[in-house]
Amino acid sequence: MIRSTRVCLALALVLITALLATACGKEGSPPTKGPATDKLPDYQVAQGFQLNDSPTWKRAKKRGYLTVGVKEDQPYLGERDPASGAFSGFDIEIAKMMSASLGFDPGTIRFKTIASANRETALQNGQIDYYVGTYTINDKRKKLVGFAGPYYLAGQSLLVRKDEQGINGPQDLAGKRVCSAAGSTPYQRIQQDYPKVKLVAYDTYSVCVDNLLTYQVDAVTTDDAILIGYAAKVPEELKVVGKPFSEEPYGIGVPRNDNALRFALDDALEAREKDGDWKKAYEATLGLSGVPAPTPPAIDRYPAS
Repeated sequence: MIRSTRVCLALALVLITALLATACGKEGSPPTKGPATDKLPDYQVAQGFQLNDSPTWKRAKKRGYLTVGVKEDQPYLGERDPASGAFSGFDIEIAKMMSASLGFDPGTIRFKTIASANRETALQNGQIDYYVGTYTINDKRKKLVGFAGPYYLAGQSLLVRKDEQGINGPQDLAGKRVCSAAGSTPYQRIQQDYPKVKLVAYDTYSVCVDNLLTYQVDAVTTDDAILIGYAAKVPEELKVVGKPFSEEPYGIGVPRNDNALRFALDDALEAREKDGDWKKAYEATLGLSGVPAPTPPAIDRYPAS
C-alpha cells in the first residue's frame, strides 16, 4: 500500500499525464502548486530599442520574436503545464523581463525545452537566441558560450526521502545510488569529488525524483533552488538535507561571440533588479517555496574575448 502511494506520487510529480494521475487515485497525489498568474508582474517593453551590433537580436527582430531555451520540469523555476503548454517559474520570468528590455513583447516568446547536455549546442547552432534554465556560469562553459549575469546564486545540495536518516551531506554518499542530470555541473562535481558514489544520470531531474520516490536511487543532487521546489511539491515525502556544498551562479546563456547581446542583457538585469521587477518575479515564483528573496548577485561584466 505504501509502495503504491509512492508510485502514484512519483507519477503525479513528473506530470506524465492527467490520466495516469487519476488512475492512481487522488489520495496521496501532491497538491497543485505553482505561480498564480494574477500575481506575476508585467514588464514594460522598451520602445524603439535597437541592438544592430548583435546578429542574434537582428535575426530575432526580422522574425518578430525571440526563441528562448528553458527547462520544463523544475518546480517554481521552469515548469511546463502539460495541459495548456504554458511555462512558469522564476527562470521563465527572467526570460520575459529580458525580452521586454530587448524591445520584444514577452507574450511573443517561443520557449524551447533544451536538456542540460544540449545547451551549448543549441546556442552554437542558433536553435535559440538565449537560454535561461539554472545554467551555471563557469570558465569551461565560457569557452563555448557567453553569459550575462549572474541573476541568482544557488548551491549544490541533496534531496532524499523524508524518512532517510543516513544521508546528511555528500560525505554520506559512498556506495549510494545518486541521480543527477547528464552533463550538469552537479553531476560532474560528484563524479570528480566523490568517486565512491554510484552515479545515475538522466536528461531531466524529474526522472531522478521519480526514481527517488520509487526507491530506485537514494538521493538526487543538483542546485538547492531546484531541490527546494521539488520538496515543496511533496513535503511529506521529500526533504533537502545538509548545507550547500558549492556556489552555482546562474547566468543567461548567449552565443559566444555576441558580446553586444550579452552586455545588453547585463544592463537589463541590473535595471530590473533596481526597479523591483526581479524581486517581484522571485516572490511570485520561487518565493512560493517559503524561501525569502535573497540579494541578487553582482553582475559579472567580463571583457569580450
